[in-house]
Amino acid sequence: MHGPAVSGWLLVALCGPIGGYCLARMRGSSGAARSAAGGEALMALGMAAMAAPSVGLDLPGWIWPLYTAVFGAAALGALWSARHGGRHRLHHLVGSLAMVHMAAAMTTGAGHGGHPGGGLPLVTAALLAYYTVHVLRAGAGLVPAPASGPGPAPEEDSGPARACRPAMGLAMLTMLLAL
Repeated sequence: MHGPAVSGWLLVALCGPIGGYCLARMRGSSGAARSAAGGEALMALGMAAMAAPSVGLDLPGWIWPLYTAVFGAAALGALWSARHGGRHRLHHLVGSLAMVHMAAAMTTGAGHGGHPGGGLPLVTAALLAYYTVHVLRAGAGLVPAPASGPGPAPEEDSGPARACRPAMGLAMLTMLLAL
């Protein structure tokens, strides 16, 4: 990702702690909730690492193909899991494919000013549209609903977990716009 170093560090400051929270949530969960938390941790930590400014360091040439491979494998895992249904699993698939798209754009030749090219504009536009809708829906989900009955909400739908989704979506939108 290119752009001002300040925005890169702000994305690191947002995504890094979200990734840590998701790892902690993963440790205390089992089954589908553990898998979802693990996918979110991978996505958040991957976005934090991708957004980190290189601070004058030349990254090795193999880093972006490695990102492409890691998130390509995550996309295959999400596709495999999505066969059991669930909109959230499909969201992990789209997120992994977005990371593959950004890493592949960083791998392919340089654009203006020595920065990597912006990827395929149509794919980038589709991802921007998807994440815009996702952020609006996830943000609307943070508005408290009237109490529907006794009992606590499931862990996957707890306040902090729900708040992470629009934050990560906004981070993804920012990274796609900077692509």
